Amino acid sequence: MSEFLVNLLGERLVNSEKAEVDVQALGSKLSLVGLYFGCSLNGPCKQFNASLCEFYSKFKKSSEHKDTLEIVFISSDQDQKHWQDFLQEMQWPALPFKDRHKKMKLWNKYKVTSIPSLVFVDAATGKVVCRNGLLVVRDDPKGLEFPWGPKPFAEVVAGPLLRNNRQTTDISSLEGHYVGVYFSAHWCPPCRSLTRVLLESYRTVKESGQHFEMVFVSADRSEESFQQYFSEMPWLAVPYSDEARRSRLNRLFGIQGIPTLILLDTEGHMITRQGRVEVLNDPECRLFPWHPRPVLELSESNAVQLHEGPCLVLFVDAEEEGELEPAKELIQPIAEKIMAKYKAKEEETPLLFFVAGEDDMSDSLRDYTNLPEAAPLLTILDMSARAKYVKDVEEITPAVVETFVQDFLAEKLKPEPI
Repeated sequence: MSEFLVNLLGERLVNSEKAEVDVQALGSKLSLVGLYFGCSLNGPCKQFNASLCEFYSKFKKSSEHKDTLEIVFISSDQDQKHWQDFLQEMQWPALPFKDRHKKMKLWNKYKVTSIPSLVFVDAATGKVVCRNGLLVVRDDPKGLEFPWGPKPFAEVVAGPLLRNNRQTTDISSLEGHYVGVYFSAHWCPPCRSLTRVLLESYRTVKESGQHFEMVFVSADRSEESFQQYFSEMPWLAVPYSDEARRSRLNRLFGIQGIPTLILLDTEGHMITRQGRVEVLNDPECRLFPWHPRPVLELSESNAVQLHEGPCLVLFVDAEEEGELEPAKELIQPIAEKIMAKYKAKEEETPLLFFVAGEDDMSDSLRDYTNLPEAAPLLTILDMSARAKYVKDVEEITPAVVETFVQDFLAEKLKPEPI
């Protein structure tokens, strides 16, 4: 256990008194670690920090599990004094300020897209136990539900579900169905845009004879707003008044922003967190139920995934539809191998794979990342770390891609700044 934590966090952390904390010794008694991503200059972080201090203090004083949990602060501060001042408010240790490489690795490994973020991970394996620790702090202030592990979807969603004609049903309506869990709100313009697309997708899938249902989990600010928005939807919803159930669903799926569409198989297991991207990329629903594809063609709708962690992007000289297929076929076996390896370990894939032709989206990405105009061009882009890795060779073969990917994962490549 301690050995794994040393690999994850390094040998030394630092506390508010500037004293070093030995990770090997710390890890010997822990079962759960809360990775707290934040920044001293961020208002929501400062607000959450006060709540976390209160939660942590109560847990360490009264919980029977007080010795098995530790929080570790992972800062995105750029100024050391600001970081040090913020650390003074904390009762838990932090990653050293200068260890930026380790910070970025943790951001990418746990797919952190916003701050504050609190991710609870198993101290022995690093696997995510609970992605949305902010809701744990809010909803379980005494820590009675420790260790906050995932529960089956059927158990979390259990209870009355609404139809927009005011009638109610229950989770038996979902049995044997693929399920889309839709986190959205009327006040959010991207949500309203996605809802319009989803209405067509929902009808298309239902008319094809597929067993498919959706459940709306509202983030609206009032019952009236919820009712207005839900009146447009032909699917089911968790009652707005059932705030506890809505919060548990947010916690179960680690929702960090809206709109988010989670797709589940007929057994309630997750197919993808990227339902929004899949629906926008497949308006005719030919790929339903949208299992993750090893290689994506870069488009405006899926470009958002470039910000979720490191992405391999193979730029090729292709303008017409279908011309990207040879490039996809070249890297697909490698992408499939990576996906299978990490799925077997129950970990998220550390690298997404894209092919990009010659279009406005590709041009914008090249301009933004200051890439050469060469084609073919093999790159790995890490937007959150503002780093790129470039392989500019005349011929790109499977062996070239394989070596490039393995060297990246082994941290043998030297990054260039974006």
